[in-house]
Amino acid sequence: MQPIAKRNRVAVITAATSLGFAVVQLDGSILNVALPQIGLALGASVDGLQWTVDAYLLVFAALLLSAGALADRIGAKRAFIAGFAIFATASLACGLATTTAALVAFRALQGIGGALLVPCSLALINHACEDDTAARARSIGVWTASGGAALAVGPVVSGILLSTLGWRSIFLANLPIAALGIWLTGRFAVETVHRPVRRGIDPAGQILAIVVLLGLVWAVIDAGSRGWTAPAVIAALVVTATAGVGLLLVERRAKEPAIPLEFFKDATFSIATITGFLVSLCIYGLIFALSLYFQNVLLYTPAETGWAFVPFAVGVTVSNLAGGWLAAKAGARLPMAGGLMLAAAGFWLLRGIGADTGYASMLPAQLFIRFGIGLAVPPMTAALLATVPRSRSGSASGLLNAIRQAGAAIGVALFGALIRGNMVEGLRVAVVVSAVLLAVAAASAAFGVRTADRVRNLRLAATNGGSRELEVH
Repeated sequence: MQPIAKRNRVAVITAATSLGFAVVQLDGSILNVALPQIGLALGASVDGLQWTVDAYLLVFAALLLSAGALADRIGAKRAFIAGFAIFATASLACGLATTTAALVAFRALQGIGGALLVPCSLALINHACEDDTAARARSIGVWTASGGAALAVGPVVSGILLSTLGWRSIFLANLPIAALGIWLTGRFAVETVHRPVRRGIDPAGQILAIVVLLGLVWAVIDAGSRGWTAPAVIAALVVTATAGVGLLLVERRAKEPAIPLEFFKDATFSIATITGFLVSLCIYGLIFALSLYFQNVLLYTPAETGWAFVPFAVGVTVSNLAGGWLAAKAGARLPMAGGLMLAAAGFWLLRGIGADTGYASMLPAQLFIRFGIGLAVPPMTAALLATVPRSRSGSASGLLNAIRQAGAAIGVALFGALIRGNMVEGLRVAVVVSAVLLAVAAASAAFGVRTADRVRNLRLAATNGGSRELEVH
């Protein structure tokens, strides 16, 4: 009976926490389709629309570092419920915003809630699965697929809501999902903390990380309109570089760093985080650019744009489940490397996209991208979590997702800068660069991810007194 009870517990916790990831993904997919309508309603420029997306992504990315450590300190369940409450409050405020500045500010508040939701959901799954690597891979596959399902539903729901209730309703749609997530988590999830955890949140490292992210994204967005030689752009790059050096120095000396540099001594951890950064940069940048391309170049309506994204999102959802299953059966290396190469091939096939490119002709390449990314992400996440003791899973997942969201913010800024002048030519350059980056990531995964890392780290955890962490929580 015990194995059955354990499977049921893992399934319920996976379902409850997947809502957190789903609402974060839903918010992004709904917003992209609504960008042109928001721009008209609030008088927002392309820069303003980029900041509407990136204000959320930047805060999300920067605070994921502290959110993961906070989950380890006060318990992932408490932090997860708090994240849902903040996200719901911010969504209501976004729905009532009357200016671009107010919308950007409330989007940043959403980022705070999202920063708590994602690492805490992974920490709850990691604790529920204990040391069952296969169960962890399957659960993360389901967790990731929930985000893919949200991406599939989001554009369609967005098109319907935009056509009937207006752009404000896309934010208000988050409220019932948040309410359900809070109830399920409070009812079924088990708190992860069973003894005091003394890790702090490293305010100096946190502030420097925010400066690095903000400075870099600000420079890329500003360069799109002013050029890379503009004094403001150069100043932002100098600030970014200086803060980056300071961040490394601070984190090397901090007793409880926001970015635990020792994690990167493991090859699998390093490759997983770099892969996460590149995947998010390419896919979020592409979604942002295609949302504008479909409506401004191909002249799709918001509803048609929503339906246009559905096959892509369905592909991600199906391949997420397949990626989790393959990782449980064969380890992380094969689905990671194969999925990334498939995505790279898809980006390469889009290099000839033009103003008269039909939807059907770009569909195969788009599906290659989505299927490839979907195969790679679950094993990437599972492999990373397997390299650290469970008591630090919040910090590890927070760091991974911070780097992924940093990649997303930079991707939106970079693709936005490229398509600002000539949208079609800029999109061609962007997809070629993405193909090269993902091919490099695929090669790194093929030669650098080793299944032996899991055994080695479990032994290290036990040697350092981690045997208590390997008990059933």
